[in-house]
Amino acid sequence: MSIDIDTARKVAHLARIRVQEDDLPALARELSGILGFMEQLNEVDVTGIEPMVSVTPMRLARRADVVTDGNIQEQVLKNAPDAREGFFAVPKVVE
Repeated sequence: MSIDIDTARKVAHLARIRVQEDDLPALARELSGILGFMEQLNEVDVTGIEPMVSVTPMRLARRADVVTDGNIQEQVLKNAPDAREGFFAVPKVVE
């Protein structure tokens, strides 16, 4: 796929990049090169290959998805700068 000068001008406008008229042909060539590389990537056969999170083999830590009642109010409030009657106390912001 080839990008022409008008398309390069439109892309620059959408990206809010000021490009001089003399520089538009070079920008069009660069964008065409990027799209050419992307087309090369589409030619790679990736059937049967799982997506990767990282280049090193790792599993993300997961927790059991279990509904609980929480019941840890004291633990949550012990780090609060001000807690009263089992709730976070915050300063009044509206008069």
